[in-house]
Amino acid sequence: MPASPQTVGPTLPNAADSAAPAKPLRLSAVLTRFQPTPDSRLLGLALLIGTGAGLGVVTFRYLIHLVNQLMLGRVAGVLSVWGHWTLALLPILGGLLVGGLRWGVQGFGPGLSALMETVQGGKELAPLKPVSKMVAAAVSLGSGASLGPEGPSVEIGANFSLLLGQALKVSQARQLLLLGAGAAAGLAAGFNAPIAGVFFALEVVLGSLFAPSSASVVLLSAVVAAWIAQIGLGAKPAFALPAYEVRSLLELPLYVGLGVFASLVSILYRQAMAIAQQAFQGQLPGTQWLAKIPNPLHPVLGGIAVGAVALWFPQILGVGYETIESILQDVQFPLRMVIALLGLKLVMTAVSFGSGFVGGVFAPALFLGASLGLVYGKTLAIALPVLHPYMASPPAYAMVGMAAVLAGSVRAPLTSILLLFELTQDYRIILPLMSAVGLSIWLVETLQPTKLMDSDGEQQEAPEETIAGISVPASLLVVDALQPIALKLSANLLLAQAARTLIDQRATCALVMDNLAGLDNVDHLNNLDYLGGDETLVGILTLRDINRLILKAEEAPDLLQQPIRDLCTTHVLFAYSDETVKEAIARMGTRGLHQIPVVERDHPTHVIGLLTEESITTAARLARITKALGDSEESSEDFQADLAERNGKAIAPPEEKIEIESQILPNSLTVDDSLDAESLGKVRS
Repeated sequence: MPASPQTVGPTLPNAADSAAPAKPLRLSAVLTRFQPTPDSRLLGLALLIGTGAGLGVVTFRYLIHLVNQLMLGRVAGVLSVWGHWTLALLPILGGLLVGGLRWGVQGFGPGLSALMETVQGGKELAPLKPVSKMVAAAVSLGSGASLGPEGPSVEIGANFSLLLGQALKVSQARQLLLLGAGAAAGLAAGFNAPIAGVFFALEVVLGSLFAPSSASVVLLSAVVAAWIAQIGLGAKPAFALPAYEVRSLLELPLYVGLGVFASLVSILYRQAMAIAQQAFQGQLPGTQWLAKIPNPLHPVLGGIAVGAVALWFPQILGVGYETIESILQDVQFPLRMVIALLGLKLVMTAVSFGSGFVGGVFAPALFLGASLGLVYGKTLAIALPVLHPYMASPPAYAMVGMAAVLAGSVRAPLTSILLLFELTQDYRIILPLMSAVGLSIWLVETLQPTKLMDSDGEQQEAPEETIAGISVPASLLVVDALQPIALKLSANLLLAQAARTLIDQRATCALVMDNLAGLDNVDHLNNLDYLGGDETLVGILTLRDINRLILKAEEAPDLLQQPIRDLCTTHVLFAYSDETVKEAIARMGTRGLHQIPVVERDHPTHVIGLLTEESITTAARLARITKALGDSEESSEDFQADLAERNGKAIAPPEEKIEIESQILPNSLTVDDSLDAESLGKVRS
């Protein structure tokens, strides 16, 4: 008789256990079982992202080379028997392939900005979409579309990191960090410039969320990706740059002038991309017929335009690195030809993007910058020959122009400066780069403050404000995000009593009132009740204020026995109930405030609540959930009408704005309001 099987530990009988197949072990479950330390987990993620991005970019570059060799080799060889004009057929054929692929997969994967929105919205990314977009980009660039490979390279890294984060079930904040690491790895591998890749993640993806504690994953991802790209593609940079020549520091103002022209080219470049996209969508006068043509055929139309121009100016085809190198190596291009290339490359890039070809905007921006710098340098040499002994050669201006136009186009000045610095490996170029890039980005921000361009050319509005890493919808109103409960303290209360009250109530701040009717000099603004009777607002008292005052009390003990009317912050900024949270955040940012009282515009003495970082993030999350569910939000107008009914008055419409930024009261103090462990500890002690 066989021995009965032994069991280890208590078990629960389940009849289905023997019949049900074992479920595949998920990656997140493996990590949960082994429970690696946070540091080792981050190190592993950095290695995985860098490896995946590096291999993806190497594969992508080989695909471009394969398509290019196929087009210019076999296809062009077969077509050449009909004459030179058949060169124009290559972009058309590429457009046909890209359009067919777009139709077959029902659209490609999202761009970088859309990936960031995917993280914020908690959506899932379809794994095959990024692969189809990479193939479409390789076909586009290999067949001559006037776009670049760096945008798709960035997206390869970003998509891989996003899919990895989905597999690991990481938090939203960690997902955004991984996305930044993937973008850094993609750019590092694409340009063989890991430092520029890290700063691209800092400027474009992470922004204020970048922290020293999380820097390791971004740095290591960029290094590993660049290392793998060097193994697969070679150690040389994307294109060779000459040694930078410095003749005199007196020519530095000339680079400032180059920054002015670079900003104008950047704005024209971005506008051309937007116009082309609108034209192919039939949104411009005279272009309605384009909207009637099926979208998969739009790249064919773009290919016709690009191919026709390429018959006379083949330099505009494809990525354009060879032409950039020729400009930088001081090949004697006629000035008129360079001007023509500058204009045609701008227009053909816009047409390529607007028609539906897939690619990035980095390489065309570098092409435009190099052409502009060469034109600028040659023109100065002709117009002002007296400056010739003090001027560098025109290719030096071309190098600086590349960074200035790139910075203005993608709003990434540090990335642009460090990219050119890594490519030239010459510290002497830093001052000209900083002067031209600084002025270029400032003028672009001033003249066109709301339009942005993604790494692959997507036009978008200015990014939403973020609080604690949460994007705040632009349409969210203060009245929908305020906290209608606030602690009120009598202005006659002593500092020691006020500090104890804040601790007991677990409040971060309190409204300091005159003529407070509450019991024991303490009351609450609750359920949207207005300040009643003769109550008037004196100021605000926060834990940060108390912490600062207690430190002073060590030298002046009598301070604890002074009334808070003399100690609170009396220069109070307000948020209006009918304005957007974005406007309120901007006002809070002028002083680094973490909370601000909310009043009604036509009754600025009636405080109806507090707008805090916590209430903003909660409202932003609820707004996104409501939008995702497709439910209608409670109308802000109805909400304000309810407030009016409580007070027996009408609400002024939003357009009737009174320019009141603050209420100035005596004894003005400027304080940074925040709650931290140090402040709480000081108060409790």
